[in-house]
Amino acid sequence: MSDQEKPAGLTDAVVDRYLKRIGAVRPDRADAGALRELHLRHLLSVPFENLSLHLGQDVVLDEEALVDKVTTARRGGFCYELNTAFAALLRALGYRVELLQARVLGPDGRVGIPYDHMALLVETADGRRWLADVGFGDHSHHPLAFDERGEQADPAGVFVIREAPGADGDLDVVRDGTPQYRLERRPRALADFAAGCWYHRTSPESHFTRGVICSLLTEDGRVSIGGRKLYRTVAGERTVRELGTDEELREAYRELFGIVLDELPAGPAVRDGGNGRAERGGGKENP
Repeated sequence: MSDQEKPAGLTDAVVDRYLKRIGAVRPDRADAGALRELHLRHLLSVPFENLSLHLGQDVVLDEEALVDKVTTARRGGFCYELNTAFAALLRALGYRVELLQARVLGPDGRVGIPYDHMALLVETADGRRWLADVGFGDHSHHPLAFDERGEQADPAGVFVIREAPGADGDLDVVRDGTPQYRLERRPRALADFAAGCWYHRTSPESHFTRGVICSLLTEDGRVSIGGRKLYRTVAGERTVRELGTDEELREAYRELFGIVLDELPAGPAVRDGGNGRAERGGGKENP
């Protein structure tokens, strides 16, 4: 995407509101240390969730609308929403950011649809390039060095960015030996993701339409709601609790994620009591 195609950017007031939302301070310089802190604070503050799909709300690929959803409505979203908003914040703070499209790799080796996922290529003030991704649910806590081909240790595991099979130049992002997604290096415009977003909003084949998920990294693990089940992981120990009443469910959304719901999402996972996989974090491989 050329500089002429990029949005005008966020105002200082919106940047301040965004930083307050994630509990971060405005960095003095667009360096790797600040990027690492912003990335982690975002994951700890803004949930990965698909509630809009099950509340009858539209998902609009518009930078201003998505930033407002995160900062003013105090909601989260899935990859297209979260990484678009985070990209806008980073650009306003002086980082150079490009949108990259990826195809999720299933456990059976199946490759997902084009524009299945959005990730960010971020260039810091010293010219180093980083893969940032706050929209894949349970994933790396910190940005990954984009040009590094060796192992990269992260609180979420050991990650490797490696050349994908074939000669097309794509990269596979691998966590603990398991491929997560196949990343294209060519920068894309936000409008390019419209078809992928439409698919995940509407297709019965999309795991996003099959169940409701809301998940957030915590200082000592992760907390998630899948349907009417509350999943917590603390220091590696996982517990599951049924949220039996509507009020219990509303209170959990409010207390754990800061999301106030006038009505509850009416997705299959709510009706069926959840599918037991929410604690993984709601990454693309999990409903």
